Amino acid sequence: MNSNVLFLTTTFKTGKFITAQLRNFSATSASSISDGEVLIDRIKQKLVITLNRPKALHAVNLPMIKKIYEALQEPSDLVIIKGQGLRAFCAGGDVVAVSKSYQSGDKTERIYDQFFRHEYQLNHLIGTLKKPYIALINGITMGGGCGLSINGPFRVATERTVLAMPETALGLFPDVGATHFLPRLPGHLGMFLGLTGYRLYGSDVFHSGLATHYIESCDTTRLSTDLISLPTDECTNDNVNSIIKKFQPQNIASFSLDPYLDLIDECFDANSVEEIMDKLNKKVLKKEEGSDFALEQLEALEKMSPTSLKITFRQILLGKKLKFSEVFPIEFRLSQRFIFDHDFHEGCRAILIDKDKNPKWQPSTLKEVSESKVEYYFSKFDEVGKELIV
Repeated sequence: MNSNVLFLTTTFKTGKFITAQLRNFSATSASSISDGEVLIDRIKQKLVITLNRPKALHAVNLPMIKKIYEALQEPSDLVIIKGQGLRAFCAGGDVVAVSKSYQSGDKTERIYDQFFRHEYQLNHLIGTLKKPYIALINGITMGGGCGLSINGPFRVATERTVLAMPETALGLFPDVGATHFLPRLPGHLGMFLGLTGYRLYGSDVFHSGLATHYIESCDTTRLSTDLISLPTDECTNDNVNSIIKKFQPQNIASFSLDPYLDLIDECFDANSVEEIMDKLNKKVLKKEEGSDFALEQLEALEKMSPTSLKITFRQILLGKKLKFSEVFPIEFRLSQRFIFDHDFHEGCRAILIDKDKNPKWQPSTLKEVSESKVEYYFSKFDEVGKELIV
């Protein structure tokens, strides 16, 4: 699920950022909707979507999701989506509002249903568009921000990019299409990222495969201008790819996880979360090469919701066999099961509301999370009309 701005503010210092905008085209070549939390520009038949909720690091809410969905359905040659300014692309979604919607006994709007339903429909639309879709993931990109970017064909990272799927720390699961894209990363990297919430920085996002390209942040405006200048009959994925590659630096730092990829593949190739943790623990006890890294990951897993870990483990294994369109109905079932359980609301309380960072998970151990509970989370709804259709 989506991370929240409050989950991130302890990590990133506030600073002054230069806002690079594409809103200086003449009225004859562009039309725009300049008010609100999503800015829509139509320039030379190109659609530019700018997330404009800077105080929340562009975390998306339900109205924003609906507005993006509507814009994508209108005719255009290609789509560029970005965050206003340089600090964030999208920090996730307003999960506190979702939790409060359920806890308040909301029986009318049912935001806890509608948020996930519309978000996953948007993620599916992004992944099935018949035109180039370019996400400039310049800055913080987490949870729902990954859904707005990774499901599309072009994800352009910069040195400012910080990307993660931190949902297991919130009593949730990596969603927004992660059931499809995490298992398709090299080796067992997807299982590692999904369970631990490990953060990738800068060019590491490119090396992992979550970004398709890497450029310097100072080039994002020029890249956008070149893409917008493409004639209609040249707006193909091949041409877009060539344009982006022109901005790629000759020398890109190597993957910081390279020294640990063998360890990740060994430890996260397992039949259960318990086995993963046992393998990591053995690395630590034997003080083998990479034992410090293994300890960091073991300590991270020990803090996560046991229910979230077991669901995520099953989810990623299952995702290897699923087509893109098949993952979203499953993710919707999972989202609603988490909503009606304890850990999601406790995670929101401990991490985002009270911020004591001391969630009391129920159950509190992996052993207590029964196989029948895991099966229930993945099972179809009894309620007629509840299933998500994409």
